[in-house]
Amino acid sequence: MGEVDLTDLTWGELLGPTWVIELGIGEHDPVESVMLHVRGGEDDVLPAIFHVSRALGCRPFDCSTGELLAGDAQAGWNAFQSFRDRTIASDSLGEPQGNCIG
Repeated sequence: MGEVDLTDLTWGELLGPTWVIELGIGEHDPVESVMLHVRGGEDDVLPAIFHVSRALGCRPFDCSTGELLAGDAQAGWNAFQSFRDRTIASDSLGEPQGNCIG
């Protein structure tokens, strides 16, 4: 795993082979939370998320479930990827997208 690019101290970036994790750090000192924005990714992104969390001395929280990520997070990640892929496929066909999740 590479190093986090902190050229902008409020917004870091970690590049992986199939993914990018952007770290929303903010301007507050001390930092109270860091939001990880995961882009792309195959099955290899979860170890990176857990690695970043351990380095920060915290546990990752899944905003879509409202739960802390645990060792069984792979199933949830796979479900999200399926949802994402279906949404992208329907968008390319010009079909309605439904609700936005943000």
